[in-house]
Amino acid sequence: MKNFASERSQRAAVQLSLQLSPVAAACALFVSALAGSAHAQVATSGAAAEAPMASVTVSGIRRGIEDAISVKKDASSIVEAISAEDIGKLPDVSIAESIARLPGLAAQRVAGRAQVISVRGLSPDFSTTLLNGREQVSTGDNRSVEFDQYPSELLSGVTIYKTPDAGLVGQGLSGTIDMQTVRPLAFGKRTVALNARGEKNSLGSIANAKSTGNRFSASYIDQFADRTIGIALGFAHLESPVLDNETGLYEPWKKDSRPGVPAGTYIMDGIKAVARSGVNKRDGVMGVLQYRPNKNWTSIVDVYASEFRREETANQIEINLGGWNGNNTPAFGYSNASIVGGALASATANGVYPLVRGMYNDRKDKIHAIGWSNTLKLDDWTLFADLNYSKAKRNELSLENNAQLGNGRGTNDGAGNAYLDSAKLTFNTGTYSTIGLGRNYSNPATLFIGPTIYGSGYGKTPRVEDELTGFKLVASAPVPTMLEKFVSGIDAGINYTDRSKKKRQPEGNINLNGTNPVSLNTDFLYGAADLGFAGAGMIPTWNVPAMVAKYMTFKPTDTESYLISKGWDVNEKITTTFVKANLEADLGNVTMRGNVGIQAQHTDQSSDSNYYDGTAPVGQQVKPVHDGKKYTDYLPSMNLAFAFEGQQTLRLAAAKQIARPRVDQLRSALDFGVSDTTFKPGGSGGNAKLDPWRANAFDMSYEKYFDKKAYFAVAAFYKKLNTYIFTQTKDYDFSKFIPGTKARQAIGDYSAPYNGTGGSLKGAELSASLPLNLVTKTLDGFGVQASHTYSDSSITIEDPSGSIGSKIPLPGLSKHTTNLTVYYEKNGFETRINQRKRSDFVGEIGNFSNDRALRYVVGENIIDFQVGYTFGEGTLKGLGLVAQVNNLRNAAYETYTGTRNQQLEYQKYGRTILVGANYKF
Repeated sequence: MKNFASERSQRAAVQLSLQLSPVAAACALFVSALAGSAHAQVATSGAAAEAPMASVTVSGIRRGIEDAISVKKDASSIVEAISAEDIGKLPDVSIAESIARLPGLAAQRVAGRAQVISVRGLSPDFSTTLLNGREQVSTGDNRSVEFDQYPSELLSGVTIYKTPDAGLVGQGLSGTIDMQTVRPLAFGKRTVALNARGEKNSLGSIANAKSTGNRFSASYIDQFADRTIGIALGFAHLESPVLDNETGLYEPWKKDSRPGVPAGTYIMDGIKAVARSGVNKRDGVMGVLQYRPNKNWTSIVDVYASEFRREETANQIEINLGGWNGNNTPAFGYSNASIVGGALASATANGVYPLVRGMYNDRKDKIHAIGWSNTLKLDDWTLFADLNYSKAKRNELSLENNAQLGNGRGTNDGAGNAYLDSAKLTFNTGTYSTIGLGRNYSNPATLFIGPTIYGSGYGKTPRVEDELTGFKLVASAPVPTMLEKFVSGIDAGINYTDRSKKKRQPEGNINLNGTNPVSLNTDFLYGAADLGFAGAGMIPTWNVPAMVAKYMTFKPTDTESYLISKGWDVNEKITTTFVKANLEADLGNVTMRGNVGIQAQHTDQSSDSNYYDGTAPVGQQVKPVHDGKKYTDYLPSMNLAFAFEGQQTLRLAAAKQIARPRVDQLRSALDFGVSDTTFKPGGSGGNAKLDPWRANAFDMSYEKYFDKKAYFAVAAFYKKLNTYIFTQTKDYDFSKFIPGTKARQAIGDYSAPYNGTGGSLKGAELSASLPLNLVTKTLDGFGVQASHTYSDSSITIEDPSGSIGSKIPLPGLSKHTTNLTVYYEKNGFETRINQRKRSDFVGEIGNFSNDRALRYVVGENIIDFQVGYTFGEGTLKGLGLVAQVNNLRNAAYETYTGTRNQQLEYQKYGRTILVGANYKF
């Protein structure tokens, strides 16, 4: 008999899905599928009993989805996962884009690429990243991993632990991201996979930079000696253009006055238009050797290494609007000013000295990691031992050349106004700000590098080294007879890590070799850059390093008084011991599994650096400072999963969690001085005595599965943060710094990171994955994955710079994060389109000085598209053709200060088109 009720529910769900948000639509379809599939099971039960068994091999997109669902379903904690549909087949440039599609996760773009990940609305500082279960070093100033250094082609999957267990070492407060490489003995036979892509950016060539790039990778997996030895080798290469059109404003917007603008109007001190160009190059290598001579012993050595280089030049027009024009005295002011919402919206700036600038940056990163693990089974005992070592290095070169119209000396015609110009400015929201210049800046023969208002140039050579050594030993013991009814195993272990990180940042002026300015009209000239997107016309571009090498001198140093505090060493020794009971019991018709346990984490942190004492004799002004702290945290945790009939699971979790302070916050470096008027000491810097962020966390999740084909989940989480860290100014005892100075007291103001009192973070998640043939057979091959996360926090912090407001939300917190993927896969053809959205948030990014700064980031809506075909038979079997478009809408990246009408940056990186092939045999 036909089930009309089921059909009506399906039609209603489909109609409703057209009116709801993408996530609600997906859930409506899922609900309709429940009714349809339930009826199908009843109606076909008799036929199924008589039908012969058939073997179905799942591949492609569905295989990756089903493997990820299996990880989520079988985990004892609340987790999310991605799994490559095949080796080398994660579709993204780096693993960050893949991770950002998971429920509750969001990426922050840096230079157009997803680089860091926020979990459940918290800053990347709150999560920890592991590779094969081991904590990773970082080339940044902090401990958070920059994911664009990890090629997706070399990873088999990623698991994100949203709730910890006692055996998870290196866990984060918001989540723990564990990236995994392949295990060769898990493959049934030798496998070779080759991938190649050609890349094109829609912005086109800028100056000397190409708009094309390439990617290729190769993976080899094999087994030997009767499958007792397995080997996996992988190599991935990336060469991708750096292209960026940008307008930016000096921060902060502030209430001030300028001639022609009413007092109390929000204004800024400068504006720029930039055409950035360059190239990213990355080479990654992965190797795994697995030895399993018998069922009782497995030994694995895995190695990962990557080298990443980013070379770019920012070709720009820049105008100082703060009245600073070197030693010149122009009649600076505004005319035709328009004020909107209390902020300057447009005006003509008179008496300005525009600069044509070349800002060159060459950053080289290296990461090396090796680990050796052994698992040994002895009767009822299992022993696991792991040794690991990783090291990261970053070397960076930043060079700046400044050119102005005329002879480069501030005057040209004797009247002192050769450089003077007027500029019609608009400060927009949601698009580029514009600069309409009165003079022509396209002719290199009229532009000279010389003593401009910002000098002839400035440079930096930052260096970062991060080194980590670790050891782990775990014993899984037999269960005492009295506990067998509820406990399936007991794990106890110890983990020790020794980490050292140091930073040095020599800087200095780039000066002309002689007194004569240098014309841009040299052999080092590149093509012109078009700043028409900002109304600024064409400007010349040039080889900045070559210009510096031939005509200028650059002698960076870190011994000048204002640079002393930029160098630091931080050391951490962390010993973690834990015990965990794995639970499993039948409670009537309900099966309970999970774990309960506790970690004891002992931390010994210290820092060595220097400070400058201007009152000391020459040669003795740089003095060392050492500081640190030891403490122990006890971290209990519990995860319970109750399995009900119909593949339904209810999960409950509770834990005490911590997040270690940022590494640069732990520096002992400081700027110290004594007031000439009050004779009171003061300073600013780091705080090596910081406690971590500490929180009590509670999680609940309901999940409904259909084997591993589909699932629906709704989750809620709550974190009570007992402590958090932000920059504050407090009384500080400078007793050890003031001997020999003119200070008349020991207590003074010190601005540094301190622990603050607590607050709360809460939220809810809704997610589903559904092949649409569960709704109707006519949609066979189609499928949808969707999620939405809502996060909110009562915590506000002080912006240490004061540039975006006195009370701001937690960095990284987007109230709404949505992910939607629709795919089709059948008979070798596959296509998918993905949308990831997040609402406005406070991001931590590099500012004009390359220092870490807080800015509001406008919520993003990134859409990616992929289509491909894989040959399943014949001479071309195993060959796949693929085309991708990333950032299909060329979505902009925009930042602002306290309100939207006070824009700071507006950038577009273009859409990226990739065409290529995969071949597996």
